Amino acid sequence: MATADAHIDVALIGAGVMSATLATLLRKLDGGLRMIAYERLERAAAESSDAWNNAGTGHSGFCELNYTPERADGSIDCSKALHIAAQFQHSRELWRSLVAAGDLPAESSFLREMPHISFVTGNDVPYLRARAQTLARSPLFHDLEYTEDRGQIAEWIPLVMDGRAGDEAVAATRVRRGTDVNFGALTRSLIDWIDDVAGFGIRLGREVRDLRRADDGWLLDIKELDSGDERTVHAKFVFIGAGGYSLKLLEQSGIPEARGYGAFPVSGQWLRCKNRDVIERHHAKVYGKAAVGAPPMSVPHLDTRWIDGRRELLFGPYAGFTTRFLKQGSWLDLLGSIGIHNLRPLLSAGIDNVGLTRYLVGQALLSDEERVELLRRYCPSARGDDWELQIAGLRVQIIKSDGHGGGELKFGTEVVTSADGTLAALLGASPGASTAVSIMLELIARCFPEKWRSSDWQSRLRAWIPSLGAS
Repeated sequence: MATADAHIDVALIGAGVMSATLATLLRKLDGGLRMIAYERLERAAAESSDAWNNAGTGHSGFCELNYTPERADGSIDCSKALHIAAQFQHSRELWRSLVAAGDLPAESSFLREMPHISFVTGNDVPYLRARAQTLARSPLFHDLEYTEDRGQIAEWIPLVMDGRAGDEAVAATRVRRGTDVNFGALTRSLIDWIDDVAGFGIRLGREVRDLRRADDGWLLDIKELDSGDERTVHAKFVFIGAGGYSLKLLEQSGIPEARGYGAFPVSGQWLRCKNRDVIERHHAKVYGKAAVGAPPMSVPHLDTRWIDGRRELLFGPYAGFTTRFLKQGSWLDLLGSIGIHNLRPLLSAGIDNVGLTRYLVGQALLSDEERVELLRRYCPSARGDDWELQIAGLRVQIIKSDGHGGGELKFGTEVVTSADGTLAALLGASPGASTAVSIMLELIARCFPEKWRSSDWQSRLRAWIPSLGAS
């Protein structure tokens, strides 16, 4: 067995919002833990957590129509929206507590209040009306506004109504207290704070090439990409939060729980507005309904962002087919993830989702004018010269064995843990970043069960997240 160059309590693979959140929670629960985060890039939060690579929506179910599907009888299933809204409140509570304690800078450095609006036309109006009536029964949505009045909607979102046919039925909902979150800035602020505390370090430009079991934990083979130097580190607990590369590392671990998982990468693109006058006329996140056959992450939205202290306007995302698992990954990533253990689920999911693959390829082949035509469905007066293409991040969706030889394509996030709780990995995509606190609390409960149940850890958690465990 290889000799370890260093011994630590917690190894975090990837320096995105998930690793930063887990490290923050563990530091608050046990200040004596020795933790190191390993990141292959030269900057933390440079992949999926970066502001240009995701929508920045503080996902709370206020405007995301894919969280509230219509049942066969015409009623609306709002259970997912209610669940995510409660989870996002846990994130907000922790962030506020950290700001109050001086562990994070002012909330405006990473979060801005931004109205969340859902907008539909034609035959979708009855659906939005029923959705609003159902959601308004929950205290989490007590201030949800609904209107079919064109003048009112034009006041909320003038760009969406400019040039729109006067005989077209329209409807919208609004929650003023929605948020835009710069998850890249948040992540880097969390890491800066933890890095100032003894017992934590971040190693940039380091790639974890392999991991394997040791008697009381894991051995990680780590390569410094600039120098080529390699070393082996022993960790009692490992979290794999490496975005699209998480599956590859999870498979290398050899744990039985990793068997049957596959991956389906989806690329993303935005149209970014260049005209400051147009940008200043829009102040909201406006979500519509996804096209038939489109993945949930492709729900169209006209999206005000705050990035590096400046207001921006994006439309999209436009999806596409790719074989990479990271924006700065390899074209061979998808091929390298396929093995005997997941071949049947992958083939089964592929057969069941031929329409989705066709849709993604079609999106990737769109011309500039075709992209602008799609924009004009939501912003009829849009001029092509005012917009340019912006490459977004990648999302690697889960393909999971159904237990009967087939596979299912999943669009959420999933925590995979070893039976002994010494290793955990996060797979999947949205709404991960917004619900990072709840996801990492679930992970801690699984991997540190005895300490999780202790009165000490529970009292510490409730000091930072007061509503934890409450309705």
